[in-house]
Amino acid sequence: MLTRRWLEMTWRDALFCHWPVDPAVVSGTIPDRLSVATHGGDAYLSVVAFVMDDIRPRGAPVGLSFPELNLRTYVEGPDGRGVYFYNLDAEDPIGVALARRLFALPYYRAEMDVRRPETADPAADEDGPVRFTSRRTHPGVPHARFDATYEPTGEPFAAESGSLDAFLVENYQFYAEGNRLYRGAIAHEPWTLRAATADIRANTLFRANGFDRPDGDPIVRYAEPIAVGADRIRFV
Repeated sequence: MLTRRWLEMTWRDALFCHWPVDPAVVSGTIPDRLSVATHGGDAYLSVVAFVMDDIRPRGAPVGLSFPELNLRTYVEGPDGRGVYFYNLDAEDPIGVALARRLFALPYYRAEMDVRRPETADPAADEDGPVRFTSRRTHPGVPHARFDATYEPTGEPFAAESGSLDAFLVENYQFYAEGNRLYRGAIAHEPWTLRAATADIRANTLFRANGFDRPDGDPIVRYAEPIAVGADRIRFV
């Protein structure tokens, strides 16, 4: 539950790529206080790429914007079901440094670019393909690259309660392990999703986190921009 909206922001150009995996693939990679959450007997590994736009403390007149790329799975934890992050790559050196220094969370600096190829305008707000590239530059950790062009292909829809889409995207808290187990809470309206295609030319996030690449093609979703509130990260 979100007790206070400490930060406000908009998430846009969101790509979700979900791969089903055997629960045993992830069970040994999460903290002891968490257990694997499944849907239809499958666990999932998801690559999520998006832009965090106009991030600001509540009431502040000016915010920051930068892309983020993460690999995550889904867990049951001390405060209920949520997302567990293996990495959070971001083009925000100050935020990355603070998260690592204060919490030892798996944030990594990266060079990123997000744009719509037809317009070459990173801030264009329209349908059409989005190219998202990321190259991790953080020293002393495994290299990671991601390069994909994606675009929505279907009509907008909201995930039905109990559906696989709801299991994968309607999560309002996350866990991450640093020097302790941490939990963060967010709040937003339900996602507006669209079926999508993704041409993934490079993706080494699995290898960087010690996984083999899952078999088969992912479930791909594009998400419409959404306003998000976030509480402070707390230990559990």
